[in-house]
Amino acid sequence: MVALQILVLFVRVRILGGQHKSLSVFREAFSFLLTAFNFPRIFEIKKMRSIYQEWVHAKNSGKKSLAVLVDPDELRIRHLDRIIEMARVHKVDYFFVGGSLVMHDRMDHCLRTLKSSTSIPIILFPGSTYQISEFADAILFMSLISGRNPELLIGQQVLAAPILKNSPLEIISTGYMLIDGGSLTSASYISHTLPIPSNKPDIAVCTAMAGEMLGLSTLYLDAGSGARHAISDQMISAVSENVNVPLIIGGGIREAKALQNKLMAGADIVVVGNAIESEPGLIAEMTAMVRELNLSFS
Repeated sequence: MVALQILVLFVRVRILGGQHKSLSVFREAFSFLLTAFNFPRIFEIKKMRSIYQEWVHAKNSGKKSLAVLVDPDELRIRHLDRIIEMARVHKVDYFFVGGSLVMHDRMDHCLRTLKSSTSIPIILFPGSTYQISEFADAILFMSLISGRNPELLIGQQVLAAPILKNSPLEIISTGYMLIDGGSLTSASYISHTLPIPSNKPDIAVCTAMAGEMLGLSTLYLDAGSGARHAISDQMISAVSENVNVPLIIGGGIREAKALQNKLMAGADIVVVGNAIESEPGLIAEMTAMVRELNLSFS
């Protein structure tokens, strides 16, 4: 309101002063307004505040985050409306959307529903090049660095690159590492790769360090959907102590206490999927735990 009043006053002064070319006056007035309120700087800051920059800033300041994983498979999103409402009310940090087996039309439908219902950032967690959609905000551009399948190390990425080059998505290069969660997961089966043994934190550390040295900007350690047990706190701590990029942890986390343990061990973002799909009410308990932890760190 104040800005509008100043703009009107400026125009009147110019016109009364004898400058009657209205278009020129309005251009000058608009320029004056931008300068007076430092809008160029505001626009610059907004442009710089990408999702990845938020992650880096959060890591440097010790802030932890919760992401809810949504699998668009129609058999697994029966609680989607309730999940969205709980996430909005309790201020979940991010939605991750994707899965090992997802049809493109289901993906877009799910993303449109999320986008129209909430302002929570939506990040694609793709299982293939078919899971790219402009209805999200960003994409984890993943390389499966824990395996030796060339298609998932670089092959699928080559196919996706020209599509992503022309998309509005923010691209976050991610070293994806499968960790044994005590059962065969869809990700391991589909990718034809063996996960890193859960009792071998040294292998996880070396793999993570290699990913960071190769220039990957984020690391995602995942026990997989339906894992019997989550990644150990020991492994998370070991990896966290040896890399500087944001660290995402997922798989096998079913309660707020486990979430707390992973964050305290060194995870920057914890992703929870199956447990919340089964019981959306967990969102309230988990977000409260994250807030409490962040307050203790501040």
